[in-house]
Amino acid sequence: MKNGSRGGLRCLKWRRYSKLDVKLSDYTTARVGLGITGESLSTEALLDFRLAHARARDAVHFPLNAEALAGEMAACGWPALVLRSAAANRAEYLRNPNKGRRLSEESAKMVAGSGSTAIIIADGLSALAVHRHAIPLLKEFAPDAQHSFWIVQQGRVAVGDQIGEILRADLSIVILGERPGLSTPDSLGIYLTWSPRVGRSDAERNCISNIHRHGLSYAEAAHKLAFLVNEARKRRLTGVALKEMAGTLIGATGSQGI
Repeated sequence: MKNGSRGGLRCLKWRRYSKLDVKLSDYTTARVGLGITGESLSTEALLDFRLAHARARDAVHFPLNAEALAGEMAACGWPALVLRSAAANRAEYLRNPNKGRRLSEESAKMVAGSGSTAIIIADGLSALAVHRHAIPLLKEFAPDAQHSFWIVQQGRVAVGDQIGEILRADLSIVILGERPGLSTPDSLGIYLTWSPRVGRSDAERNCISNIHRHGLSYAEAAHKLAFLVNEARKRRLTGVALKEMAGTLIGATGSQGI
């Protein structure tokens, strides 16, 4: 076939596919199929991008109202103690990630008690996600008396290792706000660590992420979490050696209220 013929075939294929009534933007919140004006984005697409960027930046700096969250948890029968990381404020938390991975000296002295599983809720990089999704997620998961509850201000994933080690817990479950993106500023993540102790690596954890209005539903996330918790207890490990094979929860959807 001559080059010209191949080019003509490609052109025919493009014309045929371009007539299909398919909009990828109907199936994803990602920025696909954006219109252009000349060689630039359309004004609408550009303004939407700037708005999403501003929302992501705002989410990073949105303060966690730990006392209000603790009140909501207490009303659900999950009394939680409020702690602080070694980061004195948000600016230090962002500049020095290691300070968010350990408790302040005062908070470390407050950690005491028992329970085979420690559930830690931390602001992470989006307290907005925590306020919107943590309580509904826990209602689906329905934790029992084996769990102890902690709220950490300016906390990162590894802060759960220190708390779990002090408590001598079998398992830590850290629920925190994920890094905001341009598609969503309020995505929640869950991190499980068997036999938590300071120095654990991310390879020794399991993660369930993308929990938000247009992502993983509360029911589906709780289903996956329950599977991983049960398997971790059976096999006494988490991380790369523990695969999430919970399957899809029939009836679960990614659309949920905020």
